[in-house]
Amino acid sequence: MSTEVRYEEAILLIEKLNWRYATKKMDPSKAVPQDKLDRILEAIRLTPTSSGLQQFEVLVVTNKEIREKIKAIAWNQGQVTDGSHLLVFAAWDNYTADRINGMFDLVNQERGFTNEGWENYRQMLLNNYPQRDPEVNFQHAARQAYIALGLAMTAAAFEGVDCTPMEGFDPAALDEILGLRALGLRSAVILPLGYRDPAGDWLVNLKKVRRAAAQVFRFVD
Repeated sequence: MSTEVRYEEAILLIEKLNWRYATKKMDPSKAVPQDKLDRILEAIRLTPTSSGLQQFEVLVVTNKEIREKIKAIAWNQGQVTDGSHLLVFAAWDNYTADRINGMFDLVNQERGFTNEGWENYRQMLLNNYPQRDPEVNFQHAARQAYIALGLAMTAAAFEGVDCTPMEGFDPAALDEILGLRALGLRSAVILPLGYRDPAGDWLVNLKKVRRAAAQVFRFVD
């Protein structure tokens, strides 16, 4: 890939990030095409996570009845049902030896070899993580889900798909609706995907406001 092409793609990404906003009103008549959804989900799958454990799962909810139930415990935010897809980022409720070993074994299988340093690192995690307080472990896993949320939002913007990150919901109620506790998961954050309805969205034409770069970045040389 030429330097010029990479530069153009970088400029395009910044343009897309300036285009995106937390959509307040989505058009229920417009659905995200499967190919765009697939690329957004693949971006989520490729998310970097602590120790490479991928401590979360994402439920892609399209069932209208279930989304109506979720809307009721999410401050009746219309995007939950007006968007075509609702992504629920659910983090591990705890670290277990099986979960840690499962990921380390997969890495060894896919790479076709074992490494002493890698195995020592596995043992270090096994000696520390499962013994911690479950709430500490969940919060750590939930932070990994938020990394995935960021990549999902970026991928959606690149695809020209609108989204709205939401923490405004009852996690315990959502866990019950989706049966997450039985899966060893707890909801962390949700993300409706769809397309904006400019006529009904008060935020769509307002200027994007961010602090100046000089107020955000500190350079330590």
